[in-house]
Amino acid sequence: MTALEQHVSFFDRNKDGIITPKEYREGLLAIGFDDAAAASSTVLGHVALAPFTNPPGAPLPYINMYVKYMYRTVHGSDTGAFDKKGRFVPKNFEKIFKHAHKKRDALNWLELEKMLTANRDLLNPPSWVAAETEWRLIHHLAKDKEGYLHKDAVRGIYDGSVFVELEKRRATLHKET
Repeated sequence: MTALEQHVSFFDRNKDGIITPKEYREGLLAIGFDDAAAASSTVLGHVALAPFTNPPGAPLPYINMYVKYMYRTVHGSDTGAFDKKGRFVPKNFEKIFKHAHKKRDALNWLELEKMLTANRDLLNPPSWVAAETEWRLIHHLAKDKEGYLHKDAVRGIYDGSVFVELEKRRATLHKET
């Protein structure tokens, strides 16, 4: 399993290699999205990604995402931490944090914006929106109380472990109430 496949496998709730809209929504709810955000993110995510991840010869409509083909969603303006085959590239991951100035291994939102601007593929403006959307979500999910996104949390996003942690944390909070 590639790093990118690991990253998305949390949302393959029944582990059959296919992420249905229902499973994606369930995963988003499990990590703390409210109903409206989960529903809109499910629609946007599947409309944007599913057509790229369907196997050759798959019948229309392309509404499911196939874990095996997620590498096809790697786009311009990203960090390069996933290569074109979905493998993790540690050297490129480390480059994310060259933009960290206030804290050595953590980025605030302004530093993230500078990183996004530096990574823009000038020949692919639509990829700017994809990168911005992904990093807004990452920041929202994994920032600390001061608004910093720490290296270990970002690594957890890339390998998918942060999603498991968020689900456990949310389940614990529900048990306590």
